[in-house]
Amino acid sequence: MTHRPLLPGVLLGCALLAGCVGRNTDGTAGGSPPAAGTSSPTASPTVPAAAHDERSGESDAPASTPSHGAGTASASPASPATARRCRTSELKASLGPDRPGAGQSNFALVLTNASRRPCTIHGFPGVAFVNGEGEAVTPDPERGAGEEPQTVTLAPGASVWSALTYANPALTGVTTVTPEALRVTPSDETEWISVRWTGGRVSNTGKASVPRLSPFRAGDGA
Repeated sequence: MTHRPLLPGVLLGCALLAGCVGRNTDGTAGGSPPAAGTSSPTASPTVPAAAHDERSGESDAPASTPSHGAGTASASPASPATARRCRTSELKASLGPDRPGAGQSNFALVLTNASRRPCTIHGFPGVAFVNGEGEAVTPDPERGAGEEPQTVTLAPGASVWSALTYANPALTGVTTVTPEALRVTPSDETEWISVRWTGGRVSNTGKASVPRLSPFRAGDGA
């Protein structure tokens, strides 16, 4: 009588024990390992790996980044996108020799970047022929047609030039004057630079032999 109640309890305990063991055995691939598998992806997932790669690139960068950075910094100022307009105070002006041909006088009016930074020039110069008192003695030169103005980027020490041309006044019979200087105003500027005029007599009528200017071109016109 006392052993009968114990048998079902023993069997029930064994069944429960067998069930637990069976779940643990089956869970070897889905019990403990899932925990290990769950911790494994979180220990080295793709996101941390990518982050590690980025950090590795940054840690490797100190040897190469300064040189790349310096290259970009030195190259970017030379590009037209980052260079600012040339200011009058950054430029010096000069007049090339006359190169006559077919009854015309041809001069190169040169502007040179005297600053330490690149700058840009676009369009035509402003030019006036003046006497010793700085008074204009001829009509303003005309702008030549048929040549599209361009933006020119000047590195320090580089130059642009505008062709100053006119027919020989002796051939057209117009009245003339001999200017003392040219007042040259860079594009989009209000201040001018004075250049001694060495070209002799110039028409002062505005009817014939009127000087014409080309847009700025890269170089010194030589």
